[in-house]
Order: sequence, then structure tokens, then C-alpha cells
Amino acid sequence: MSFKIAIIGAGSVGFTKKLFTDILCVPEFKGIEFALTDVSEHNLQMIKAILDRIVEANKLPTKVTATTDRRKALEGARYVISCVRVGGLEAYADDIRIPLKYGIDQCVGDTICAGGILYGQRNIPVILDFCKDIREVAETDAKFLNYANPMAMNTWAAIEYGKVDTVGLCHGVQHGAEQIAEVLGAKSPRELDYVCSGINHQTWFIELRLNGREIGKDELVAAFEAHPVYSRQEKLRIDVLKRFGVYSTESNGHLSEYLPWYRKRPDEITRWIDMSDWIHGETGGYLRYSTETRNWFETEYPQFLEAASKPIDPSKRSNEHASHILEALETNRVYRGHFNVKNDGVITNLPQDAIVESPGFVDRFGINMAAGITLPEACAATCISSINVQRMSVHAAISGDIDLLKLAVLHDPLVGAVSTPEEVWQMVDEMVVAEAAWLPQYAHAVPAAKERLSKSSVKTREWAGAARRSVRSIEELRAEKAALKQAG
Repeated sequence: MSFKIAIIGAGSVGFTKKLFTDILCVPEFKGIEFALTDVSEHNLQMIKAILDRIVEANKLPTKVTATTDRRKALEGARYVISCVRVGGLEAYADDIRIPLKYGIDQCVGDTICAGGILYGQRNIPVILDFCKDIREVAETDAKFLNYANPMAMNTWAAIEYGKVDTVGLCHGVQHGAEQIAEVLGAKSPRELDYVCSGINHQTWFIELRLNGREIGKDELVAAFEAHPVYSRQEKLRIDVLKRFGVYSTESNGHLSEYLPWYRKRPDEITRWIDMSDWIHGETGGYLRYSTETRNWFETEYPQFLEAASKPIDPSKRSNEHASHILEALETNRVYRGHFNVKNDGVITNLPQDAIVESPGFVDRFGINMAAGITLPEACAATCISSINVQRMSVHAAISGDIDLLKLAVLHDPLVGAVSTPEEVWQMVDEMVVAEAAWLPQYAHAVPAAKERLSKSSVKTREWAGAARRSVRSIEELRAEKAALKQAG
């Protein structure tokens, strides 16, 4: 087969490499073209060198190009994959730092909550630029595969306003299923059959069967509480399972910031989180992890390049959806997965305009969703709260309406549990001013926001958060990796 895949944000080096090797595990795809594009020439050249090394080591006819000219990369592309982070770690640091001044302690801050909403404001104008280019220069009816967060907001904007055939992709469902299979003693995750449905990062395992046997709430709770690791790392998630009756796909840290109950009192946050890894609830955990990963990659790049000389092993193909979707569309080998699409009847008790994450099947006719799923009432109520925030956030990003943006943040579950309206209004002004370089739609609102900030009497505090860790140096990371290797 011969077609072109464009990857926007290809400077996300590790993730781009994973997608690349996954796709080349499909025998029919050896001769396709990958067009890499990124705003960072430096990152682009690093990832191109790695992919070129993979192609050379495996004696493949695969073509790899790299350019900072996005339209050139998109010309004639049949598939476009986005894994961008608009504003990079600089803007992301403000997503975490500024809300802390108002008492809002986030672990990740990339989906909803104050950080996720502002992240969406930065991303959505760029997503619409992508869609314009796709419509104009890519293959007719090209498919846009969005991996970038905030998943629901980005996908919503691309479908509703970008008018491009878009699907949002995430790996939370797969990871949650692996956990459940492990605690239940399955020999392989393939023994577990499940229906998982909801919205991205708030998806729920509403049906579970292990080797055909139905698994109920009590058995699942007992299995998690008996697990020597997850009983400690997933305390909040297990508590939600006990109360809601179903397990959430999302990690302890992610889930904690989508709900109004667990991170609103600083003295209680540590009760629900675990500090063994960032994903279990650490304040600003993903920001720290991302910073360390960037620094590590820059320093250890020769090792990454050397590792690229190894043969591709199809048995190690990951469970990221992209390669499996492309294989199903191009070869008609049917694939079942969980995809982010516009609701339109997929889930009966969520708004029809929302972006939902639910089971679907892919073949040469496209992505075909299983329709008519009904969530448990508590799950639907939680999702609807987030959907309302997402909808206002998307509309604010499109219109540049700072008042609507403030209302979106005000209605966020965790923000509303922590902050007063006066605090929210000032916090949003501060975030818009700090991130103005990536918020062109709010340029008209920045002068007035600065004026309000100069006269504000709302008190803030300098606070690192309830559970903050410092960014580790390269030497500390090396020592930790060496200790783990010796222990293992």
C-alpha cells in the first residue's frame, strides 16, 4: 500500500516513535510515507534521525520527511495525527502555578479544571488552523486522529467548527482494563471482556466479564483492596468504585481533579493520593514528569538513537488505537476499541452534542459506534457536569468571550468547590494575561484584564500545593534508574 500519514507535533519524540513503530507492524504499510511537522526544528530533526535509523535498521522502503511547514506536511495526507501541546511546558507551568494561588491543587490540569480549560483555549484556535489546512491540501475526506488534550474540547472543536472527519484517541480504557484483569487474577487482559462508556477521562466499566463470568461490584472492590500495590495507589478510585458501583478508567490523580470532593481541602488531599509516582495524585505531577522527561531525553539522546537500531518486534506493538484503526480501514481486518466521537445516540443519557468515549468497531466502512448505551445515573451526572464546562469552554475559545470563559471555569466541579466567584474572575484574568502569547482570540480583552488586576483586592497566596515534589536533576534520575535496575 502507498499513502501518506502526517504527524503534527511530531516533536513529541517518544510518542511519535511509538506510533511510527506500531504502524510499521502492519505488513501492508511498509511502503507508506510519514510526514513529520512541528514548530520546533530541533525536536523535529531529533525524531527524524531516530525514525530514519529505524527504517535503515529494518531495511524498509518507508519514506520519512520532516518540515516546519505544516501545509507541506499535510499535502496529500490520507491520515493526520495530532499530538501537540500548544504553549509547551512554559504555558503549562502557568496552568498549574496560577490556580494554586487561589487554592486549586491540580495533579495534571489538562482536561478540565482551571488548567485544562485554559489549555483548551490555547489549543482550539490551532486545531481549527489544522482543520483548515486538512480541508484545503490533504486527501479528500482525510481522517484526523486527535491524541492531544483536552481530548473532548479539541475533538468537539474539530468536528463542530473544523468540519473535518475527526476521532479522538486515548489509552485510559486500555490501562484500566489491564488493572482490572490483574486484580482479578487473569493470565492475560484478553480474558477480560468489557463495555466502557462515558466521556474521555471519565469513562466507566459498566459491564465486566472474565472468561464469560460476570464480575460484580463486591468482587471487584475486594480484588482491588486485596492488591498489594493498587490498594495503596488507587485509594480515591476505589472509593469512587464503592460509591458509584463501577470502576473509572482514569488514574487516581486524574480522577481526583475532575470531581469536587477529594482535592478541595488541602489537609485532606494526602489522604487520597499516593506519592510513589506522579500519576497517583501529586500536585503538578505531570508537569514535573514532563519536565524531567524532556531534560532526560535531551541529555540521553545518543542512547535513544542507538536503541532505534533494533529490529521492529510486532509482538511488542502497543495498544494505542491509531495503528489498529488504520489497519482496519485499509485492510478490512475488524478492530474493536473505544473512541471519542460526537454522541448522536451513542449514550442515551448524555447530551447529544457532547463528545463521548465509547465502544466501536472499525472496518473499511469506517468507525461504527455501538449505540443506545445507558450509563448508571451517578456516572451520567458526573459526566454531565464536565460536559457543561467543556461546551462553554469550546464556545469561549471560538468566540474569544472572556466572560463566558470565566463562567466555564466557575462551573468546573473542583474550582467551584474551592474558589469564590471573585477569585475565579481574577484568576482567569491572571491566566489570560500570563498566557496571552498563545491566546490570540483574547487579545482584545488583555488590556482590560490587566487594568482589573492592577486594582484588585482579592487576596492570593504563594503555595506549592499539598503534595509537591521538586524536579529531579539528571544525576538524580540516573541514580534512581540504576537503583531500580540493580533491585530488579
